Amino acid sequence: MTREGGCCCGQLRFRTEGEPIRSGLCHCFDCRKLHAAPFMAFVVFPEGKVTITGEASSFESQPGYVRSFCPRCGSQVFGRLAKSEPGEMELHHGSFDETSLWPPAYELWTIRRDDWLGPIPSVTDHHARNRE
Repeated sequence: MTREGGCCCGQLRFRTEGEPIRSGLCHCFDCRKLHAAPFMAFVVFPEGKVTITGEASSFESQPGYVRSFCPRCGSQVFGRLAKSEPGEMELHHGSFDETSLWPPAYELWTIRRDDWLGPIPSVTDHHARNRE
């Protein structure tokens, strides 16, 4: 099964093969600031199962974590652990062309979760900070 997605202007695109390894939400300050939202929803694929087309700009937001975005429209599209073996790529739910593909199973940085957010039925695993 393949799924596609990309940035707002369409210059930066991706295609995935198969199913993701996991799907989650993150409430950390980096994700909140980068997405101008109270949390980020993401799915993780093996890097070898993702094909990127178009130009991406990148920066290291945390040591070893590289975030990539479209240099034309600024859309955040994916991130990856620079030194992970085997490589994993984090794709943002909002970047996929289809919606409601994979419900998140866990939350990261719940110590920064907004109090007004109600429970999310699919989320069963909660982490005060990062996963172990």
